[in-house]
Amino acid sequence: MSISTATNETAIPRAISPLMTFLFAAACGLVAANLYYGQPLAGPISSDLGFTPAATGLIVTLTQIGYGLGLLLIVPLGDLLENRRLVLMLILVSAVALIGAALSSTPALFLLASLCIGLSSVAVQVLVPFAAHMAPDARRGRVVGNVMSGLLCGIMLARPFASFIAEASSWHMVYYITAVVMVGLVLILRANLPVRVPHTKVGYGALLASMLHLAMTSRILQRRALYQAGMFGAFSLFWTTTPLLLASPAFGLSQNGIALFALAGAAGAVASPIAGRLADRGLTQVASAFAMLLGMVAFVIGHFAADGSLTALILLTAAAVLLDFGVTTNLVCGQRAIYAISADHRSRLNGLYMATFFAGGALGSALGGWAYSAGGWTMTAWIGFCFPAFAFLLFLTEERGE
Repeated sequence: MSISTATNETAIPRAISPLMTFLFAAACGLVAANLYYGQPLAGPISSDLGFTPAATGLIVTLTQIGYGLGLLLIVPLGDLLENRRLVLMLILVSAVALIGAALSSTPALFLLASLCIGLSSVAVQVLVPFAAHMAPDARRGRVVGNVMSGLLCGIMLARPFASFIAEASSWHMVYYITAVVMVGLVLILRANLPVRVPHTKVGYGALLASMLHLAMTSRILQRRALYQAGMFGAFSLFWTTTPLLLASPAFGLSQNGIALFALAGAAGAVASPIAGRLADRGLTQVASAFAMLLGMVAFVIGHFAADGSLTALILLTAAAVLLDFGVTTNLVCGQRAIYAISADHRSRLNGLYMATFFAGGALGSALGGWAYSAGGWTMTAWIGFCFPAFAFLLFLTEERGE
């Protein structure tokens, strides 16, 4: 499948300063956090708006569905439309959706706002390949790693932030504050982001068709997406079920206590710049294997953390840090690998990569909830172990020269 290109397009400079890298990282973290505010607030929102018990889960599910659709339908536009304008438009939509969520008076209105929050939050997956385009080849892994550290910090800090604000005020205030933050972010990015017009000149239908071609023909994309699907499935299972474990009679932690536990997991975000540097040095294979082993070790440790003692809490915290470190490392190594496939296809490659491992995360969340109700934490930990084990076994079948 050929992609015609133009040679007279406006292009970004082939360099990126530390300050610009920080701006990309902060923007990704702030936008990605929008996806996760609803998780700790599901209870208060449900009781306030009159959700039925069965419909409460839709508060999170609709946001995830919106994000998944955005990965496949909106992120590829980063290869077609001017990136700066696309990012600003998506973040503005996000601000409107957040205000809509705060003002919602019925379940239907809130769920519609949740869907739009998910769709617009894919701005982060336009920003990451945008940053990769600005980095020289020798530093691309480092830049991607630094940007991803900001994104992952946003994901991990969103839940405790929402819990603290809701306890001090109300769940409405969480969405009002974050809407204001999005408007401020648009103004800052508009003043600082460079213009980048992609070379690709095809229609939207052909753009989507080319994604199918990439998915079917790129072995690097296929493998890296499946590796991360296994790792992110473990991540989602762990963070779906540990709040249930910590709130159980064994531990008896309050919402603030669970929020503090989530803060400990954010320590895994330091893996991003480290993984980027390793990938730039050609050590992607070693780093990936180490990441998958860390994921397995995390669940082995976590298996012994169910009795509610201080030792169990320490073990569970260690498991959270190790798992997040492994997931982050493998994620950045995977992005470094797929971005090297084709500069003109980076947004489409990124959309496919993210959509695949996002599906793994959805499977992990679903299995985690079922396993915890059916067999408690012991069964949950062993199922969680299977996710990185699957990724590692698949990794072992890869030819070293692939």
